[in-house]
Amino acid sequence: MKSPLDCAALDAAMENVHRAGMPGLFAEVRDGDQVWRGAAGVADVVTGRPVDADMRHRVGSITKTFTAAAVLQQAESGRIGLDAPIGRYLPKLVPGERGDAITVRMLINHTSGLAEYLPYAYPSLKAFPALADTGPQSLDDHRFTRFDPVELIEMGVTAPAFGAPGGAPGLYSNTNYLLLGELLEQVTGTTAERYITENVIERAGLRHTELPAGPYVDGPHSQLYEAWFGMIDPPRDYSVYDMSWVVPAGSLISTVADLNRFYGLLLAGEIVSPSSLAQMQRTGPVISQEGKTIDYGLGLHPMEGPGQGTFWGHGGTVWGGGALAMTRADGKRQMAVAVNMQRWNRLDSSGKPQPHPIDDALATLYRVAMYG
Repeated sequence: MKSPLDCAALDAAMENVHRAGMPGLFAEVRDGDQVWRGAAGVADVVTGRPVDADMRHRVGSITKTFTAAAVLQQAESGRIGLDAPIGRYLPKLVPGERGDAITVRMLINHTSGLAEYLPYAYPSLKAFPALADTGPQSLDDHRFTRFDPVELIEMGVTAPAFGAPGGAPGLYSNTNYLLLGELLEQVTGTTAERYITENVIERAGLRHTELPAGPYVDGPHSQLYEAWFGMIDPPRDYSVYDMSWVVPAGSLISTVADLNRFYGLLLAGEIVSPSSLAQMQRTGPVISQEGKTIDYGLGLHPMEGPGQGTFWGHGGTVWGGGALAMTRADGKRQMAVAVNMQRWNRLDSSGKPQPHPIDDALATLYRVAMYG
């Protein structure tokens, strides 16, 4: 019987991303019981150590799906109302009329109107989204900074609002998910990290996934190379980094196998109830950090090719690293890809990121992995 996975095409597509300029990448693709794992390139550009498909990796905003699932579990038990105002739970963090107008659901689907705190926490990013006027200096300054989430939330809440609560399009903002972390702590009596670990990560049987307490990635992993739009040349390794700047929004460490397992169970209704999953898949327009309008639900977003089935999942980036995990709605076909460089596009004279061969090569890899 012919395999539904074209392993040769997957191998070639991975190699083409590496040849296009990505130091290293690795992936797992599943189709029913059949599994392909692959890796191309190096985990360390100095030593030439190769990447491996079993490596642990910082997966960035994929964390948001885990946090959203935890909040939905609490909604199922009646401790959180998705359409209750956040001011009911956290009146000091979102005070006054805004606290009354912004609901928990608006935080999860990024329609709260709250600004992103990152340009305020990282002074050299203050001009964001005007990329040409930003710089990478703060990334080094904050490598071992232990941020207080309440202070980061205050930066986002006191910054000029993007729009009115519930407005469309929404704005993708890490401020929303830091608030969800505080909400989980408020209603569960334990830290968000502990609750997510015990009720999402361990419930899914993920053995290589964690919300790290310190700046190091335990176990086999790749270096993470940040280029910041050509301003760091050669790209610098940020694999050692304190992730307190983004904990419930983007600090997760995982493997491509664990990510596929998690999204498979989530879409099978085994992490949250089928009715909660249906709510996660109700989408609306949100402006991404790249300035593009995307469809976004409750910690999930869809991808679909012309005439193809819909895939659900999430992408994520940290300084130097990134990942994308997508699972078809029926749970049968899955893809998780991890890369070890970020912001490889240089800026043109107008300050916009220029196309790079890596972009096309990655798009081809995703297409082969999901539909090939």
